[in-house]
Amino acid sequence: MSAELSAAQARRIALAAQGFGGRRGEDPAGTRRMLAAVGRLGVLQIDSVNVLERAHYLPLFSRLGPYDRDRLDRAAWRAPRRLFEYWGHEASLLPVELQPLLRWRMARAGRDAWRGVRRIAVEQPQLVARVLEDVRRFGPVTAGAIAAEERPRRTGPWWDWSDVKRALEWLFWSGQVTSAWRRGFERWYDLPERVLPRAVVEAPDPDPADAQRELVRIAARALGIAAERDLRDYFRLPAADARARVAELVEAGELVPVTVEGRRGRALLHRDARVPRRVSARALLAPFDPLVWERDRVERLFGFRYRIEIYVPAPKRVHGYYVLPFLLGDRLVARVDLKAARAERTLLVQAAWAEPAAPPQTAAELAAELELLARWLGLERVEVRDRGDLAGALRAATAARRAA
Repeated sequence: MSAELSAAQARRIALAAQGFGGRRGEDPAGTRRMLAAVGRLGVLQIDSVNVLERAHYLPLFSRLGPYDRDRLDRAAWRAPRRLFEYWGHEASLLPVELQPLLRWRMARAGRDAWRGVRRIAVEQPQLVARVLEDVRRFGPVTAGAIAAEERPRRTGPWWDWSDVKRALEWLFWSGQVTSAWRRGFERWYDLPERVLPRAVVEAPDPDPADAQRELVRIAARALGIAAERDLRDYFRLPAADARARVAELVEAGELVPVTVEGRRGRALLHRDARVPRRVSARALLAPFDPLVWERDRVERLFGFRYRIEIYVPAPKRVHGYYVLPFLLGDRLVARVDLKAARAERTLLVQAAWAEPAAPPQTAAELAAELELLARWLGLERVEVRDRGDLAGALRAATAARRAA
């Protein structure tokens, strides 16, 4: 392959690596296809925002179309575990086979965990030990249940539910407890040996460099083509470690340095990456989808400037609260601010915006995708509000589909 790629080739490589452009239909995808998609991505980010749907469910819908979310719940939180929860790319669901690859991160909790989590381990080690014993005795258990159990035995300085939660998060970060399941969004904690498959628990600890190298491999396969910082960010690896592992994989020929039309610096192509002649994709992308979570990469690949505005005061938002880019073919052509109004059984399009080069069929294709999303979410209709330069055309396309 040439050491120079066009911008279009780079886009198509990235999309194919992420699983776009394959079979995607109205029939619900089964467990095998669902797990294969998770394995391809390597990680599903978890987030608490539920204005549309929990973040970890949406990337699979984007790639597979409708699927049974309960299948993902069973894989993640019921035996036999196929996925587990840990700090991958932020809070994440990951294939259980990756658990040994992250033990170096667990061992570094005293250096890398959040400050409040580290502090509870240093300042209140007796509380941490008691909380671990309570998980051993009563697990699976919530932070609130442990706080209630501990409160009658409390002596010395005041501590509260937050101290117990921080102790549990220290134990979670350091791998001494894991997530047994979630109810709503509340995590229930238990010992890894009671949750994870025995073969995973008993697997030997890999050398940290070997584990990090494998994580970079997974990231490279999932991204297809990437800058070094993209590979580092995928599993949030330390910069120096990631730089060394990337250099090793370049030396081994697994990562191939290339240049991309219109870009400065080198990109790294996975040696097995496909370069499709075309990609026929249609998908809405959640803000925490692996294709778009690294905003600079989105801009480099697609010329699409994307920022999440959840934490921006409403009067200052440009595009909306929970905005999803719309992928059509091999380009990001629009964005929509979505909300699931569950009481009204309606998918609300609070704003719709077209990109400058959006093709004429954008509104019709987006209307079809919104209808598919609404049905998957158990909603009965799509309602388009009058905000954004695409809103009028999208409302007409939605009405036409309803009348057909």
